[in-house]
Amino acid sequence: MIAASPDVSGRSELAPAGALFRGLGDPTRLALVRRLASGEARVVDLCTELGLSQSTVSSHLACLRECGLVDYRAQGRASVYHLTRPELMDLLAVAEGLLAATGNAVALCPTYADPTTTDPTAVAMTKENAR
Repeated sequence: MIAASPDVSGRSELAPAGALFRGLGDPTRLALVRRLASGEARVVDLCTELGLSQSTVSSHLACLRECGLVDYRAQGRASVYHLTRPELMDLLAVAEGLLAATGNAVALCPTYADPTTTDPTAVAMTKENAR
C-alpha cells in the first residue's frame, strides 16, 4: 500500500506503484481498460470500437498484460481479452474524482500535459493563478 512514510529514501518500495501508473498513463490503454470493464472483447472488436489499428491495440494490450491488468483466453483462432482486476475500475473512479476536484490543473500541467491538446495561454494563466 502506498502510504506516507518517514523514510523518504524508500523509493524502491514505490517502484511497483510507479510501474502501475506508467502502465495506465496512456489514453489508449485507459480506453481499452474502460471498454474491457463492460465485458470481454476480441482484438478485432476493440479495433472497430475504438477506431484503432490491430497493431496499436495489440501493443497496448501487451503492456496491460505485462502489468497484470488484463489477460486473454483463446476462442478458436481469436484471443478474447478481459480485465483481471475489476477493482481497477474503483481506482479509476477515484482518479476521476480527483481530476474533478483539481479542475484542469492536472490537464494543464506543463510536465504531464499532452502538448497536442494543451492551450499555451491556459497553461500561462494557470501558472499565474498558482502564484
